[in-house]
Amino acid sequence: MYESKPYFYGTGRRKKSVARVRVYPGTGKITINDRDIDDYFGLETLKLIVRQPLAITETSEKYDVICRVAGGGVTGQAGAIRHGIARALLQSEDEVRPVLKKAGLLTRDPRMKERKKYGLKGARRAPQFSKR
Repeated sequence: MYESKPYFYGTGRRKKSVARVRVYPGTGKITINDRDIDDYFGLETLKLIVRQPLAITETSEKYDVICRVAGGGVTGQAGAIRHGIARALLQSEDEVRPVLKKAGLLTRDPRMKERKKYGLKGARRAPQFSKR
């Protein structure tokens, strides 16, 4: 159905998650990894995060969203999809840029898992101290 239709593309990233988002003109259906958003995300807050760029720009009934997301956990994936949708909407309409920018949806969240350092048990966790 969507294969030959023109679409707008955006790549979203957060933590270890990468989302490849396609935005088609449509009725507001969101599909993630060939599953409906309600099947993919159990928590209502995650669904709210994903729909945020569409809600802010008042285009939730105007576009269908199809995305592939891989890596990370559910929260990271929701954030990556949100970032991808915001970037794709920017491609479709230039006048939504100030709205998305003010809401902070175009900025990639820089918080990543800190790497483990040698001599330590985790990123910052030191081995247990023993006096004797």
